[in-house]
Amino acid sequence: MNVTVKLFARARDLAGTDRVDLDVADAGSVRDLKRSLADRYPQLSPLVSSMLVAVGNEYAVDDAPLLPGVELACFPPVSGG
Repeated sequence: MNVTVKLFARARDLAGTDRVDLDVADAGSVRDLKRSLADRYPQLSPLVSSMLVAVGNEYAVDDAPLLPGVELACFPPVSGG
């Protein structure tokens, strides 16, 4: 299935775009999405393991399924005070 993912902050900077289209397995999960993202944009690999992924309006765990047409967004870890 083809999904569109919005990228924010450092992930957007490293990928050079704020939105990417990826192919994931039809019964794919957030983990599959992260793997596809790292494969297509190797420069994101250091961020992927700790990246927050929102499926629709909720943050999702790595085992959460991806559904066709749902909005996806990735947020890298942030620090500061």
